[in-house]
Amino acid sequence: MHCVPSPSNLSRRSSLVALVALTAGVPAALSANDTPETKPESDAAKSASPTAAPMENDVPKIQLIDSEQDYNRLTPAERRVILMKGTERAFTGQYTDLKTKGTYLCRRCNAALYKSDSKFHSNCGWPSFDDEIEGAVKRLPDIDGIRIEIVCKNCDGHLGHVFFGERFTEKNTRHCVNSISMKFVPDGKPLPPTLVLRSKAEALGKLTPKSVD
Repeated sequence: MHCVPSPSNLSRRSSLVALVALTAGVPAALSANDTPETKPESDAAKSASPTAAPMENDVPKIQLIDSEQDYNRLTPAERRVILMKGTERAFTGQYTDLKTKGTYLCRRCNAALYKSDSKFHSNCGWPSFDDEIEGAVKRLPDIDGIRIEIVCKNCDGHLGHVFFGERFTEKNTRHCVNSISMKFVPDGKPLPPTLVLRSKAEALGKLTPKSVD
């Protein structure tokens, strides 16, 4: 793309939550008393537990899923880009010129990828960011042998490419991302739970399914 380069017992469950959240590029937001589906804490529970933190817009929870079929349903156009590494036409994406404050998520798994504070106008025809949310994006050699592909670290969905040395911003980095690979949640709105494969979570935490049920 795109343009020319210019988480048996409570402690083990908590460990899985922290580990999965880290690999998905989002902060851990499940308390030891939460289930993976994370029912909201009651007011009484919150007052009884001084360490319980409120759900913030930029602290999504996770939801374990059993197979890739349980990720968000994609349209044919979304599959072409996200799963088949296609590219949407320049200047056609819905987020190319968006300036609203908020968070950009992976359209396939809801993982938080970018904050609006990192977005800038590059006039390249696709949304541009000079930094990702820490741990959210994975870099891979592109099949063309020249560019660097970027994918969602949680689900491996194709995002676009990253370029360096163009001097658009002080970070000198441009993540050139397909709008269709993302969905946007404005500040003040709750983020949906990040969908994480149960098998991946268990492998990373070396835990059994009983540990996360």
